[in-house]
Amino acid sequence: MAERTSDGAASTPRVVSLAPSSTATLTAMGAGDRLVGVTTHCDADAPVVGGWLNPDYDRIAERAPDLVCTSDALQSAVRDELRDRGYEVCHVEPARLTDVLASFETLGDAVGRPDAGRRLAADCRDRLAAVDARTPDGGDRPVVYCEEWSDPPMAAGNWVPDAVRAAGGTCPFVDPGERSREVSREVVQAADPDHVVLHLCGHGDRASAESFRDREWDVDAAVHVVDDDLLNQPSPNLIAGVETLADLLHDGVDAPDRGDDGSKHRDDDGSKHRDADA
Repeated sequence: MAERTSDGAASTPRVVSLAPSSTATLTAMGAGDRLVGVTTHCDADAPVVGGWLNPDYDRIAERAPDLVCTSDALQSAVRDELRDRGYEVCHVEPARLTDVLASFETLGDAVGRPDAGRRLAADCRDRLAAVDARTPDGGDRPVVYCEEWSDPPMAAGNWVPDAVRAAGGTCPFVDPGERSREVSREVVQAADPDHVVLHLCGHGDRASAESFRDREWDVDAAVHVVDDDLLNQPSPNLIAGVETLADLLHDGVDAPDRGDDGSKHRDDDGSKHRDADA
């Protein structure tokens, strides 16, 4: 067990993280040395105590943690079970981009590194401000369809619409903060996206742009594949995801110009209009 201060609190708490996002956040703030147990899905050099939704409670007990970290409503049953077993639990449920940043401070406080948590949040806000300074403002934003699962097609929700907007785009398929939802071909076609971003859960960056193009969907868009951790994980990786999106939307293939009605300008041959130097 960790050493204790005079009031009984752990000065250097032993932490088991059952959420990959919490593991990544603690590592980013320099508190990775506090981790004494993680899940099979975490990227950390610490003993594995099971999965995200099916942790091994005997292994957790063997690690004798002062604190267990969980995240997301899907882990609420795990959180409740841990508390019933007498563990101190730090549970966060970020839904918006602002919630993700706030969770860094919450985790920092929980592991006795409040200054580190605040510094990490401030650094991420600075990075977002830098992206904002180089991306277009107003209505001239490319339309982006972000897909986090392909069978059935699921439009990404939660913080992803915020991330797209922070990157200078617009994501009209799910309201910010709402859970991801299944979408039909007709809905995506009607939105006429300029970019399709595939970040399929559990696939890393191994999803295939060709698999999207092979669908019988009438979608004329640039198709990108990104590592799922960049958009699906509410950790500092999400800020890297915003930076990646900004590069894709504005520094790579240019989105077509849109008229006042939002429709894409096309040349006489039906192709999207591009600037001569694009």
